[in-house]
Amino acid sequence: MSEKDDTDSYFGTESVDIKQELQDLKEKETSQMELVWLRFKRNKLALFGAGVLMILILTAVFAPFIAPHDPLRTNVARQREPPSWEHPLGTDQVGRDTLSRLIYGTRVALFIGILIVAISGGIGVTLGLIAGTAGGWIDEVIMRVVDTFMAFPVLVFAAGMSVALGTGLYPVIIAVGLIIWTRFARVTRGDVLAIKQEKYIEGAKAIGESKLSIITKYFFPNVLPSVVVVATIQMPSALLFSATLNFLGLGAQPPTPVWGQMVNAGADFMQFNPWLVTVSGLAIVVTVLGFNFMGDGLRDALDPMRGGG
Repeated sequence: MSEKDDTDSYFGTESVDIKQELQDLKEKETSQMELVWLRFKRNKLALFGAGVLMILILTAVFAPFIAPHDPLRTNVARQREPPSWEHPLGTDQVGRDTLSRLIYGTRVALFIGILIVAISGGIGVTLGLIAGTAGGWIDEVIMRVVDTFMAFPVLVFAAGMSVALGTGLYPVIIAVGLIIWTRFARVTRGDVLAIKQEKYIEGAKAIGESKLSIITKYFFPNVLPSVVVVATIQMPSALLFSATLNFLGLGAQPPTPVWGQMVNAGADFMQFNPWLVTVSGLAIVVTVLGFNFMGDGLRDALDPMRGGG
């Protein structure tokens, strides 16, 4: 056999081996995803949480088609009416349809929660990646900042920030986002420290890849599942803190349909018109529980030791 034939045979065999390895890797990833889904399906509360999230998303998207009335239209002649066929959840203190405001409030709630988690996640993941990859005094400084922020009472800090930034929807979002990022940072740093021990990281360093390249190509994709779980678990906290600030009058101002503000507005009429508080309060509770259940389910599904797999 000639030298050319030997070379072609070698590269042909190597190409087949590489294709087989890629195929095996894809099959392994597929089987892992199937295992995660099976674990998630076994958790009935997690499925309930996923169902709640799906209903919230559909309600927010199709709010104009679902809501029976304009959520901002007032009618003082029909204020605080009890539930009826025309107004299934009654009317509020200025005659607005409670059901319509509740439906449109879903949009605001998801908007607030997503933005808060995006802000806190962006800060926390970035600092966690820097702390984990840099190590040394940089890691020490960042983690001491994390400890300092964790020592603050979240609600007090967020309320103070809201007062400083002014009342409104966006000051609440910024205030809460700037205080609940610490969990993202701690989880991301922990994952990075574990990934740093892998051989492929050592190989990337050996061939001269930059730290930024290693972070974007190896660390970030591998910490992303943990970040998604933390984001799902942090969403209820974001909703609760923002609802509390709205209840205190520091968030969105009337006539914006916000659940926390609806609870505040109906509190004065609780004795004779309990639906004004009950429906919006129940919406907050169900939403928070839904995200909590789904977050716990994702965490257990991704962690074989927790998930019982």
